[in-house]
Amino acid sequence: MSFLYDTNIVVAIAFVIFVGFLIYAGVPGKIAKLLDDRADKIKADLAEARALREEAQQILASYERKQQEVEQLAAEIVSKAKAEAQQNADAAKADLAASIERRIASAKDQIASAEAGAVREVKDRAVEVAIAAAQDVITTQMDAARASDLIDSAIEQVGAKLH
Repeated sequence: MSFLYDTNIVVAIAFVIFVGFLIYAGVPGKIAKLLDDRADKIKADLAEARALREEAQQILASYERKQQEVEQLAAEIVSKAKAEAQQNADAAKADLAASIERRIASAKDQIASAEAGAVREVKDRAVEVAIAAAQDVITTQMDAARASDLIDSAIEQVGAKLH
């Protein structure tokens, strides 16, 4: 038993006994089962991660489609707003032109009315001046015999025109 004094041999024998005890107790099988369970859990986590990734990609694609639809809708709204603004501007221009034409027509009517009034005033004034001049001429150059002849002539004209 001299070999028991050699520490290397004692350690080797103890190691072999320890490994034998571990094998007898089924520790390698339990370790393998724990590792298999851990591997299965990792596989399940990877599968779940893949499923979540695919779902996230689908959601991303859905949001990208919705974003494109919203951008198209916004572009349509902007184009409609521009068209409507252009129509409103054109209508405002047309209304302004019609208003200007009405005001011009009104101004022309007022000018024509003022011209007619001025012409009437000038004619009235001319008649007044002519009457005054005729009155002056008649009073200065008319004598009683001549006035009597004019009255007789006027009566004859009235009588001829009434019959």
